[in-house]
Amino acid sequence: MKFSSLAAVLASTSAAYAHATVRAVFINGVDQGNGENVYIRSPPNNSPVKDLASSDVACNVNNVAVPKTLEVSSGDVITFEWSHNTRNDDVIDGSHKGPALVYIAPTSSNGQGAVWNKIFQDVYNTEWATDTLIKNAGHVSITVPDLEAGEYLFRPELVTLHEADTAYNVNSARGVQLYMECIQFKIVSSGSTKIPAGIDFKTSYTYADKGLVFNLYSEDPKTYVAPGGELSSIAVAGQAGIGPVPSGGSEPSTTAAAPTTAAVTTSVAPAPTSTESAVAPTTEATTEATTEPAATEAPSTSIAVPITTEAVSTSSRAPLPTSKMTTVTVRSSSAIPTYTSAVATPSASSCPTAPSEGSSGAPVAQYYRCGGIGYTGSTTCADGFKCVVQNPYYSQCL
Repeated sequence: MKFSSLAAVLASTSAAYAHATVRAVFINGVDQGNGENVYIRSPPNNSPVKDLASSDVACNVNNVAVPKTLEVSSGDVITFEWSHNTRNDDVIDGSHKGPALVYIAPTSSNGQGAVWNKIFQDVYNTEWATDTLIKNAGHVSITVPDLEAGEYLFRPELVTLHEADTAYNVNSARGVQLYMECIQFKIVSSGSTKIPAGIDFKTSYTYADKGLVFNLYSEDPKTYVAPGGELSSIAVAGQAGIGPVPSGGSEPSTTAAAPTTAAVTTSVAPAPTSTESAVAPTTEATTEATTEPAATEAPSTSIAVPITTEAVSTSSRAPLPTSKMTTVTVRSSSAIPTYTSAVATPSASSCPTAPSEGSSGAPVAQYYRCGGIGYTGSTTCADGFKCVVQNPYYSQCL
């Protein structure tokens, strides 16, 4: 048996153990917690989309709105985290090779029509993008374009080519494998650029596209061209791309849909202006995040906050420090300072909190806070819901 044929067989047999989805994002280095069916329109499993004629190519098989919308400003850095079954799991099987892409579309379109703008792609540079992704714990970072305020769907995607030598419509046992989710964001900065018309996956992702029907085992990867056309004019140059999660920045606010009321939006309030770092008492060394402000950057404020991260399983993801105090400089303008260390965690104020009288034990309503560091209210959810840990600072009745 030729090597190429053997490699194809091995890739096929490992497929059931190789799939991936995006389960979480970071904003300016701040972990937003598990986003599955919270701010990510998550599919029921990690299986790929293979039928290019299906509307599922846009946002996968579960394209329905979810309770939260993450808020960002133009210039913020969003990091998407790919993983196999759970966070801190393997990223994707090494046989699944291909490019990593990111698209954006207005949320009002629900992903249908000629609305998708490609704002990032990493294809092949001595190794496939997926190989680089595996080495970097599944993290892909992009910069938010300077668009007018509004709600947008961000769509990270992996195009894997291990079975793409034959089109799905010719042999349904083979075909390119697409992995994607749509993630809900709201741009709150005052950009003036309207998002332009983009591609329609129904007419762009076709079996005639050589980026979707490609023999990984016999064709030169340097000749490969990813699907979806060129990068959009709104794409930001010099994006971080695949690599470690960038250093922390200011904490974003979150829009959460309450069960019977309009969406509730809360923002991080700036601390009183100070030119000195606030230092909290601690027996551990304090790590200071320094900035190199641009000439036009507005004054900033420094505050001390604890950093706590989730437990890390025995995988390739490196553990982060827990319960340390670190100094964060909160931006007072849309300019992004450069940080020398990862800082900040999502603020509990960014999500709806149960009324204070809940501390007496009254059940907490759906979507409201029920636990986390510093929380003193009720930890009992209303009938039919349970208190789910989102991160060390915030638990929510779901």
